[in-house]
Amino acid sequence: MGKNLERLKIRLDDIKLATHSFSDTYKTESNNHYIWYTTELGHFDKEKPSSVDEKSKQSKRHVFIKRFLPRDDDKDEVELFFTALEMLTSIKHHNIVTLIGFCVEDFEMILVMEKFSNGFLSQYLGHVTKMRTFTWERRLKICIDVAHALDYLHSQMEDKRMIIHGNIANFMIGFDENWGAKVDDFEWAVFLPPNQKEEAFREQIYIDSKYHVDPEYAKTGRLKKESDVYSFGIILFEILCGRKAWDQNYLREGEKGLVHVARRSFYNGTIEDIVDPTLKEETSTHSYIPNRRVNKDSLHTFLKVAHECVAETQDQRPTMKVVLNKLEKAMAFQASQVCLCLCLCVCGLCIYPWS
Repeated sequence: MGKNLERLKIRLDDIKLATHSFSDTYKTESNNHYIWYTTELGHFDKEKPSSVDEKSKQSKRHVFIKRFLPRDDDKDEVELFFTALEMLTSIKHHNIVTLIGFCVEDFEMILVMEKFSNGFLSQYLGHVTKMRTFTWERRLKICIDVAHALDYLHSQMEDKRMIIHGNIANFMIGFDENWGAKVDDFEWAVFLPPNQKEEAFREQIYIDSKYHVDPEYAKTGRLKKESDVYSFGIILFEILCGRKAWDQNYLREGEKGLVHVARRSFYNGTIEDIVDPTLKEETSTHSYIPNRRVNKDSLHTFLKVAHECVAETQDQRPTMKVVLNKLEKAMAFQASQVCLCLCLCVCGLCIYPWS
């Protein structure tokens, strides 16, 4: 184990103390592979992480603890844990979750990460009241943040290395205190060194949400960076519509959920009909907030690139760099409308058109 990993080690006793021996009071969620806890963990010396002096005990930070659940029937959890640990110690990007430390002790495997102050995207989708706070500009910013993270993984890492995340879904995207979006969950990620073919093969398809999985990956087991692009395309439509891909409104129209509805609406020319109604509301409360109104060029640019991302085959999808550029173009269109609206307000000519 390298020095960098040694510096990130946290004692199990410190974690147990912070969670009262993994009390349900601190438990936030669980699945077949791990349990999440949120708590305050005493600040530790980065040079001597296992030692906590009396002064540092007074300094605590909010953290997110992921406790892996070992099972007797297979070694999946061990592989998942060390894959995530390898990935997170190789990555440094402001739109990717920060690993604070880890613990491998007494059969426990634990990752300690920064806490997402404003929760996860999955907690907002489908909640009208919560989604009402997501202006079009905020939604674009979230999409751009995630696109930056994926573009970094696919093409911006040092030495031409590449990482395929392999499990992009709405519950993998968290928000910090400033609503910056960050990508989490690298257990299923694949690291591809330079000069290697940009794909990996898996006999078993790993993804937590079948509604985000690349159909070509599901069919062939061939995982490529375009698989992340497809999953991200589903995220784009979820953010646009304000609902999860498996919302009953979509499943009633097709077993594939949102992607089926979005494609059909795109081809029928009715795509604007599926836009989250909260984006189009014109109430007296919102009438003085220019960025509540969606610029039509911004919307159409967004819709086009989202549709391109969810193409059936991998070779039809754009790269994340292209996707990022188009999302930033959509943001530029929106920003120009906000500036125009503000100028008109100054001149006493307030107009807030949907288009």
